[in-house]
Amino acid sequence: MKTIKVSVVTPDGPVYESDVEMVSTKAKSGELGILPGHIPMVAPLAIGTVRLKKEGNTELVAVTGGFLEVRPDKVTVLAQAAELGSEIDVTRAEEAKKRAEQRLQTNDSSTDLRRAELALQRALNRLKVTGRI
Repeated sequence: MKTIKVSVVTPDGPVYESDVEMVSTKAKSGELGILPGHIPMVAPLAIGTVRLKKEGNTELVAVTGGFLEVRPDKVTVLAQAAELGSEIDVTRAEEAKKRAEQRLQTNDSSTDLRRAELALQRALNRLKVTGRI
C-alpha cells in the first residue's frame, strides 16, 4: 500500500512524524482527504482533528488551527498547538471546558466572549479526540 509522509509541527517542535496511508482533517473551507500523490496545496486549518490512517488503525491529533501544506510525497501540518490523542490530559481538558462555559454564562462586560468561545472549542476538540464526547 502506498504511503505519504506526515509531519505535525508546532512552535514548540514536532508532535508527530510517520508514513501514513491517508490524512483527513477539517480546513476552514471544509473536510479534506489526502492520499499519496495528492496535488500540491496549502489550506488554513480550523480547530479540529487530524485523522491519520496507518496500517488499519486511525491515530488522532487535536490541532488548534494553523496551516496544512500538501505535496505529492509529504503533508506538513503547521499548527499553533497540537496534541496526540493518547497524550491529552482529560482532567485538564474537562476543567478548561467548565471554565470556558462559566465565562460564557456570565454577563460580565469584562469577559472576552470570543476568547472564551475559542477556549471552549479547543477543550471540546481535545475531549472529542480522547473519545470523551
